[in-house]
Amino acid sequence: MLNAYRGVTSDRPAVAPEFWYYYPAKLLGLDMIEFARHPFHLALKTTFETFRCEGWGIIDCGVPNEQVTTTRTEKWIDANTLETRCVTRTPKGDLTSAHRSQRDEPGWTLERPIKDPVRDMPAWEITAFGDLSRMDYGSMLKARQEVGESYLLEASIGVPFFDFYAGSREGGFETGVFDFSDPELRPTLESLKDRYTEHLVEKTRLICTHTPFESVFVGCSWSCNSLIGPALWRYWDKPVLKAVADEVHRHGRLLHVHIHGKCMETVADMAEIGIDCVCPFERPPGGDVNGLNELREVERLLRGRTTMNGNVHTVETLIRGTPNDARREVREILEAFRGNPRVIVGTGDQVGRETPAENLRAMIEEAQKG
Repeated sequence: MLNAYRGVTSDRPAVAPEFWYYYPAKLLGLDMIEFARHPFHLALKTTFETFRCEGWGIIDCGVPNEQVTTTRTEKWIDANTLETRCVTRTPKGDLTSAHRSQRDEPGWTLERPIKDPVRDMPAWEITAFGDLSRMDYGSMLKARQEVGESYLLEASIGVPFFDFYAGSREGGFETGVFDFSDPELRPTLESLKDRYTEHLVEKTRLICTHTPFESVFVGCSWSCNSLIGPALWRYWDKPVLKAVADEVHRHGRLLHVHIHGKCMETVADMAEIGIDCVCPFERPPGGDVNGLNELREVERLLRGRTTMNGNVHTVETLIRGTPNDARREVREILEAFRGNPRVIVGTGDQVGRETPAENLRAMIEEAQKG
């Protein structure tokens, strides 16, 4: 994995299915509520060791915030559904939020804290920016030791700016797009973006200074071409990612960014930013990297500066297809990147729990043939 991130030739390409929630929970025999309480890094360790392949996972470092207190109450709606409600108190007001979890599916948000930006933003900003100087790296370092060489555990620092704001805004993605287009909110969001950029850069600096993690990770919910489009992404998120990339590289570390959905319009931007690895380069309908020609174009646009991770279709190929379908897509990926070490054979996002194990093993074996 690290050789691929660095553009160093290995004896064979890395192969790293994105085992996230569904498949590890299935292997461990846990429902999704139980799984959320299980150490994630250990669940991934079991899964990657079971399939004997490379992989990646993330661990975050909590940021203390003495100005904030949160009260949580749990209520079972039925035998399958748990609702959690939170009241967060700050010196500038209280915020409320709510979440539901189910035993058979990942949870979803019922209520987000920012209902009225003018009223709620001062309190929410207090909750969003803790005291980075008091971060405790102990749990991260313990997880890294427990994972060992089983897979690449990365230090997660956060998400792009759009997701940072919209993830806490009532109405989520859709309301966030309207807010980012509101001239009256623009000065507030511009100031918040500057502060968030400084926060991520400082968090990156501290993690790189105090821990040996080789790779830093930035995740993604809605910050992609498919949802906010290239223009909003370039204005609000690209500068933040560039600042983080510069800081990561100043410490000799690597940056991995997860970008959902369609990506072809901004592949060249990824290389320009200097991201070391991007995933998952999805095939249609979710993405727009469809087969050998598009893969070759991705390889050209990345210009040997950024590693592609992903592209095996998680639904049409791994769930609905056959082992031969999985092998065919792996061969397309390797053919497009022939002679270029900056490739990891991965999945176009999370592996579904209904995925036949024989399809996953065919994908892994075909990649390991080199």
